[in-house]
Amino acid sequence: MKRNKMKKQSPNSSHRYFGEYGGRFVPEMLIPALEEMERAYFFYKENRAFQQELDNLRRNYSGRPTPLYFAENLTELGRGCKIYLKLESLNHTGAHKINNVLGQALLAKKMGKTCVIAETGAGQHGLATAAVCAKLGLKCRIFMGEKDMKRQYPNVFFMRLSGAEIVPVKDGAKTLKDAVNAALKYWIEHLKDTHYLLGSALGPFPYPVMVRDFQSVIGSEVMEQLRKCEKRLPDVLVACVGGGSNSIGFFYPFLHNKDIELYAVEAGGRGPEKGENAIRFGKNPRTGIVQGYRSYFILDENGQVLPTHSVSAGLDYAGIGPELAYLYDTGRVCFDSVSDQEALSGFQILCREEGILPALESAHAVAYALKIAGNFSRKEIMVINISGRGEKDLFIAARELDAENWLKFLNEETENG
Repeated sequence: MKRNKMKKQSPNSSHRYFGEYGGRFVPEMLIPALEEMERAYFFYKENRAFQQELDNLRRNYSGRPTPLYFAENLTELGRGCKIYLKLESLNHTGAHKINNVLGQALLAKKMGKTCVIAETGAGQHGLATAAVCAKLGLKCRIFMGEKDMKRQYPNVFFMRLSGAEIVPVKDGAKTLKDAVNAALKYWIEHLKDTHYLLGSALGPFPYPVMVRDFQSVIGSEVMEQLRKCEKRLPDVLVACVGGGSNSIGFFYPFLHNKDIELYAVEAGGRGPEKGENAIRFGKNPRTGIVQGYRSYFILDENGQVLPTHSVSAGLDYAGIGPELAYLYDTGRVCFDSVSDQEALSGFQILCREEGILPALESAHAVAYALKIAGNFSRKEIMVINISGRGEKDLFIAARELDAENWLKFLNEETENG
């Protein structure tokens, strides 16, 4: 591979921003690694052999294309538009996260890296990374906040089974933001042989573009699948949004069509007070530079990142991807939120009405979709992105919805053990 050929594929610095958001605000020692990644990504993006290998992994390892399912019972309950579900939950490892992991891990291997590190909150990105590293023969180290490790222990267990080393992060709030900081610190010290497999469409360039592109397979499949079954495009798309990888991948192929309404659902948590939610676009949205990029973050008056909360471990990140920040400013995407209780209700409704167990993140999208479905006619079509499935949320959901019986079961198991 010739270095100059790779360089020709890379954009100039003006493409590192979405409006005023994005960029590459990192220590000088990280610049060569990011530039190496940038050259490699834009070379392999146009490389037919790489794309064929990635497509083979998507089809035969991950299980793509994922189904687009007409939710007849949910449609009747919504009393409005027809509702389809994009079941990213049926991917191998249980979520959309593997779309990006397959792409980045394969890229890392082409770059000659032997070790992959990743951060994870809900554990789905970590699980996908551990699985794909096992498949591709790469060493794997996952950084995870201690708080998230406790509430997402099933994923911790399965990551370790796949051969990953789990590094507990004890700093700060012990959640995703702190895991990102720990992963970045480790990467700085191990640049030669290590690739940092960032899990969402944020961070320093080229991550926001790279992750978005790998995740845009979601929206591209929806477009093709709806054209086959309905002979048309959707009218409404709804997705939950934490950092934003599932939503931007879902929305991206449709951004140019202004007739399609796009809704991104944030975590309303327990209420509007500081530390009780993860709403970036509330009454006083604030911009700043955190973890290598400029975007909207939950900040105090002094620009310090505030604590967050969500019943779902994957939606409590204090920032959002730079492209989604730009789409908020331009009004192309409508951002709203639902509370923990509404999300738990959405979780139960989808189980009860369709026999589908969603992740608590995806349950936010379900709850919001049912709120707005009646605003649209029977002739219109809504698609909800079910970004993950809910086995990982077993302990949270059981505590919230069936605490007495769940505690009885655990006590009996402890006694029997």
